[in-house]
Amino acid sequence: MRQLLYIIIVALLTCGCSISKRCVAPEVELPAEIVAGMEADSMCMADLKWYDIFADSCLVELIEMTIANNKDLLSATAKVEELEKLYRVAKSDYFPSLDADAYVDHETNDKSNAEATADLEVSATLTLSWELDFFGRVRWNNRQALANYLKTVEGQRTLQMILVADVATAYFELIALDNELDIITRTLDTREEDLNKAKLRFEGGLTSEIPYRQAIVEYATTASLIPDLRRKIETKENKISVLTGQMPTSIRRSAISRYNDSKLLPEVGIPSDLLRRRPDLRASEQSLKAAMAAAGYAWADRFPRFSISLQGGLENNAFEGFLSAPFTYMLGELTAPIFAFGKRKAKYEAAIKAYDAERYQYEKLVLQAFQEVNDAVIAYTSANEKVELMTNLKESAQKYLNLAMFQHINGHINYINVLDAQRSYLNAEIDLSNAIRDEYIALIVLYKALGGGWN
Repeated sequence: MRQLLYIIIVALLTCGCSISKRCVAPEVELPAEIVAGMEADSMCMADLKWYDIFADSCLVELIEMTIANNKDLLSATAKVEELEKLYRVAKSDYFPSLDADAYVDHETNDKSNAEATADLEVSATLTLSWELDFFGRVRWNNRQALANYLKTVEGQRTLQMILVADVATAYFELIALDNELDIITRTLDTREEDLNKAKLRFEGGLTSEIPYRQAIVEYATTASLIPDLRRKIETKENKISVLTGQMPTSIRRSAISRYNDSKLLPEVGIPSDLLRRRPDLRASEQSLKAAMAAAGYAWADRFPRFSISLQGGLENNAFEGFLSAPFTYMLGELTAPIFAFGKRKAKYEAAIKAYDAERYQYEKLVLQAFQEVNDAVIAYTSANEKVELMTNLKESAQKYLNLAMFQHINGHINYINVLDAQRSYLNAEIDLSNAIRDEYIALIVLYKALGGGWN
């Protein structure tokens, strides 16, 4: 008994040292600031709720429908609930189990050259079983189940963050397409008016046929853009419908407008908070913990298992006197691996390598997270500057068009110059609309990169 206790103590100490030594912590050197040259701030735009970031009632409604009805998110929620139940199963291994058993056995034997016999046995028992977790096998299994459960929770949050970003992106793309269709439609009305005027002048002998044919070409070119835009709009509506858990339907939306006239960059917070905010990093951290627990389980599985079993009840060979025939039974069991050609050791070494793989993956995700934030800041800054430039370009194109039309009416320039000015203004209007769309999308990407949208 003294030797057995000595083996248990040594094994427990060795297990703790072995796991902590072999499963080294990930090497994550956080930078002084999230974005180079930007002072770290305790405030962060990711701390805002998504309905504060996207202050559009139509978009807020779509995001709420997505969170409530998206099939992928509902599936992820069911997975969370499944892993929660499995964690409860693993947690129950800490405690003894109590089983009840009752049976009646009636056996008859009628052998050759022997008198027939009948054997009746009546039994009702309670059995208490408990594995004594000396080497941590149950404890490590419980830790692994908990980590796997928390990983699904963070995975659900990651999916929600992605879906919020996807719906918002598709929404702003949709209203940008609406705006482009409106621009093209208004331009087509102008082209039709110009075509009618060119026709009257040509038929009246005031101009040659060339301006008339040019007007026809411009009208047809503009009209050919509309079917493709309508197709894109309906396709985008179908995409949003599926994201919100609906059959394809028309999507209610607002008109596109500038999100923010300020050129100030939203706060991005401090580096350590990024690891806490991003649910994908938190999910990877739980994967790391699960891998460590698997290694601990593999180590503990190399040592004996101790269990005790207590059984008591009533047992008799007849119903008569059954209640006065109690019995008790106690068993202590030791199961130990002796020789398995190194199989258990190999499983432990494999578990250590699996942990290392998860550790490297976590370190990679941390690097990618900071890269994504830096890229998102650059993209948002660039999009902000582009909106300012496109606004100026549109104003200049408007003045150019007004001047060209004035001079054409007074006979100073040809109609071809008016067409050129109209094309420039059309392109400037569409480019400004797309620049505003890109500014929205860049803000969405930055918000997502900072880990916003899942609280």
